[in-house]
Amino acid sequence: MNLFADIRALTVDALTNLAEDGLLPPGLDTKNVSVEPPRDAAHGDMATNAAMVLAKPAKKKPRDIADALAPRLMADPRIASAEVAGPGFLNIRLAPVVWQTVVGAVLAQGTAFGRSDMGAGQTVNVEYVSANPTGPLHVGHTRGAVFGDALASLLEYAGHTVTREYYINDAGAQVDVLARSVYLRYLEAHGEAVDFPDGTYPGDYLVPVGQALKAKVGDVYVGKAEPFWLADVRAFATEAMMDLIRADLARLGVEMDVFFSEKSLYGTGRIEAAIDALRGKGLIYTGTLEPPKGKLPEDWEAREQTLFKSTDYGDDVDRPIMKSDGAWTYFAPDIAYHFDKTERGFDSLINVFGADHGGYVKRMKAAVAALTDNGVPLDIKLTQLVKLMRDGQELKMSKRAGTFVTLADLVEMVGSDVTRFIMLTRKNDAPLDFAVDKALEQSKDNPVYYVQYAHARVMSVLRKAAAQGIDVSDAALGAADLTKLDHAAEHALAGKLAEWPRLVEIAARTHEPHRVAFYLYDLASGLHGLWNRGNEEPSLRFLQEDVATSQAKIGLARAVSVVISAGLGILGVEPAQEMR
Repeated sequence: MNLFADIRALTVDALTNLAEDGLLPPGLDTKNVSVEPPRDAAHGDMATNAAMVLAKPAKKKPRDIADALAPRLMADPRIASAEVAGPGFLNIRLAPVVWQTVVGAVLAQGTAFGRSDMGAGQTVNVEYVSANPTGPLHVGHTRGAVFGDALASLLEYAGHTVTREYYINDAGAQVDVLARSVYLRYLEAHGEAVDFPDGTYPGDYLVPVGQALKAKVGDVYVGKAEPFWLADVRAFATEAMMDLIRADLARLGVEMDVFFSEKSLYGTGRIEAAIDALRGKGLIYTGTLEPPKGKLPEDWEAREQTLFKSTDYGDDVDRPIMKSDGAWTYFAPDIAYHFDKTERGFDSLINVFGADHGGYVKRMKAAVAALTDNGVPLDIKLTQLVKLMRDGQELKMSKRAGTFVTLADLVEMVGSDVTRFIMLTRKNDAPLDFAVDKALEQSKDNPVYYVQYAHARVMSVLRKAAAQGIDVSDAALGAADLTKLDHAAEHALAGKLAEWPRLVEIAARTHEPHRVAFYLYDLASGLHGLWNRGNEEPSLRFLQEDVATSQAKIGLARAVSVVISAGLGILGVEPAQEMR
């Protein structure tokens, strides 16, 4: 049940009837006609812009269209009133039975209420985290992990078929640095005193890796030159780091479907195949790039390189894909990786990158557009920086990692549920201050507590009612006389429930899971508000002397808990059964 979609369909049908009666010209395009909550709730339950968007093509005044449309809408029993406002907006109020029907629909459908077939089973690849396998995940990675995982769940809820993927950057120079760092810990495990040169990884997290390497190979590598041990230690260290990263993701409840190794692209012809695909389209050439804008680096020199004509697909400049010495640039394997994704048949791709990858967006979009002839859309979402705060001071150090706060540190401090919810209380491209002390506070200012408390309150009501012998099964509550929900405050809360299916589709379409967190806070606020009003107006309390009335009012509360549970499920947060 999507009430807003239903009333929009009613509006479009009424416009069609107006055209059939000669009051509007035939064939008007109604795709931009919307029905949505009004900016001011005092104006009604819904508002439509139909008269405003059709006035110009219909060559009529907006108010004239609105005046003709209003009585057509009011002919439907669901519409209590339709009032023209301003230059031609139409404010709609719904009959009480509509809100009662919404509550019944939630109770009948459970957490499937709000699920959409909008995605029509289209396949989406969501790549997120993809941190270099050189250490544990830090707080910045945590935001990308939470955002990507919630987005994947949201898309599934909206009818897409989703693959969650992690791209392992295990072919670059940083992995050699990791191997050298592990080798130093290996020597340390043999009792040698070691120093960590600049550029290596001195974190304590490599101590057990060095010890594990010793347990595996003994002293075989001690005293040997780097070429003797580098390849083996690199492979060993990379796998150990990926085990650590998988464990970190598990702490957040994140489980990937695919781990794709960059190294697997080399020596297999897969990079060459991707570049040949672009070459076959006339997009690979040998040329010289213009000097960079601004101050010219002293070491810059004009030289011929193998370039991808990315400017043909919206990039600012063409991009090198092969160095002058014949080695691939870092961009070439990334092209090949995305070529592999498109060859796997995904209908669309989403990448979640950290803020430091902003300059990479246009070139990657250009590559995918070129490879697929604009057939496979790529959306790149950037997650901005996170500041971890406590008592007004930024936390920057970790006992384990030495230079940054890890995902494991954060989850240990506040738990997985709090971590996930707070990470979604800002849009992904806005900086986030994560206040640890506030995240553990039991107050309205702590959004995760506020939402969890709403769910727990409903569970408490259900337990008390059951103890009084009231049947509080969803079936019994759904069969209750919901016409007893006759107060405007109850209708307002049901109205917020009615927004859920629409919110899901908007959030999925825009790839913005933070909208779910915002909605849940508003829904929880509505529940708490109704609860508090019950302290002053006994008729609004969920438990009444009359069992039938109690079941109706408890049914509304239960419907709120169902939608909260569904929304928290998308965010990867467990709904609280009781607050402690």
